[in-house]
Amino acid sequence: MTITHANFTIERRYPVAPERVYNAFADPVKKAKWFAGPPEWTSAKTMDFREGGHETDVGGPVGGPVHSFEATYVDIVPNERIVYTYEMSLDDTRISVSVATIEISADAAGTRLTLTELGAFFDGQDDPAEREHGTGLLLDGLGAYLAE
Repeated sequence: MTITHANFTIERRYPVAPERVYNAFADPVKKAKWFAGPPEWTSAKTMDFREGGHETDVGGPVGGPVHSFEATYVDIVPNERIVYTYEMSLDDTRISVSVATIEISADAAGTRLTLTELGAFFDGQDDPAEREHGTGLLLDGLGAYLAE
């Protein structure tokens, strides 16, 4: 049994106001439009966006495996910061546990978003580099959503 500890920081700039970026995380209908797996995957989502609230996203390709994202919101400062812990599972096996911080601030072009994640990845079943890549793709999806 092994644990790999890793962290990464991803920065994005979006040409919209910080309130729009924040609301894309805070509103479950808006978040569902960009926080998603491949189009052919099934997904069931719940979201209670408040400190102490939980979010889940369970799904995956038809026939499995089932991918589960289960988060708890720890700290929320509207239009500025979102901090949450989350675990990822494949079927019934927990593959990682992380804490993520999203910082949102105005800049000359609109909004600067900085996401920092600290994770524990279990038994080689999850790869920190792939997590960083996948998170970057989600933030690119957020950018596409905000451009609509």
